[in-house]
Amino acid sequence: MSALIYTVPMPTPVATTEYLKLSVSERIQLVEDIWDSIAAEASNIVELSQAQKAELHRRVAAHRADPSTAVPWEQVRSKLFPSKP
Repeated sequence: MSALIYTVPMPTPVATTEYLKLSVSERIQLVEDIWDSIAAEASNIVELSQAQKAELHRRVAAHRADPSTAVPWEQVRSKLFPSKP
């Protein structure tokens, strides 16, 4: 099954700056709302293969068996983006 991809025209410059008028907490809420709407739609569109599902389950089981193997985000970020603090 192939996923359908919809494109939306880019907003006008005025619309792209409207979010800047919101407070930080309002912008965070907006991002969360947008993410939730994407996740809700994507759950009906994106399907993982059985191999992908098995790999995810394997990784979760490995983490639960030994959580100390997890790498903190700060360490990952510093390796990916060495120039950023």
